[in-house]
Amino acid sequence: MDIPATIRKIKTELRLAMNGVASAYMRENGMNYKLNFGVELPRLRAIAAEFPADHDLAQALWKEDIRECKLLAAMLQPTGTFYPEIADIWVESMPNAEIAQHTVQNLFCRLPYASQKAYEWIASEDEMFQQCGYLILARLFMQGLRPNERSADEFLDQARTALHASLPVRRAAVSALQKYQTLDETAREAGEKILRETGI
Repeated sequence: MDIPATIRKIKTELRLAMNGVASAYMRENGMNYKLNFGVELPRLRAIAAEFPADHDLAQALWKEDIRECKLLAAMLQPTGTFYPEIADIWVESMPNAEIAQHTVQNLFCRLPYASQKAYEWIASEDEMFQQCGYLILARLFMQGLRPNERSADEFLDQARTALHASLPVRRAAVSALQKYQTLDETAREAGEKILRETGI
């Protein structure tokens, strides 16, 4: 695959699908990108469907400081070649909560080591890592993943602390707690206790 030519083709499609109103709205709400075409997610999924899942293409797209390229990178990255150290690099360069949410949804929660990374990241000092960790756990709990006792204790301890962090981390932690509560009665009671303690 000719990566530069493919990226040029993708950028042409993005320009054609550009939504200036959506782009301006995102900018006004603090989502700053070097370039933001304001393309809606259904259109982005349609564009992604035109191209094969390809590691080199996804990595090149991620390096572009363009909202839609980062979102497409997560849609086109095969899980088999996305190693744990690359996941760390992507989180380090995440610009905001929107990219975090969609990268978790389209890629991170499908990784074979998703659970391991989530627990590692929620214990991080870095808030973007924490946010991604809780977003992954929310998705995994929603899919029915039941942590063992030790992992559950670790999650609850970290979540209790995260509820005093910045708004994006707090939101991600609350979402994970809410999904955790659906697993069984013990989880429901434990999650409720933490939310009640912190007044959420």
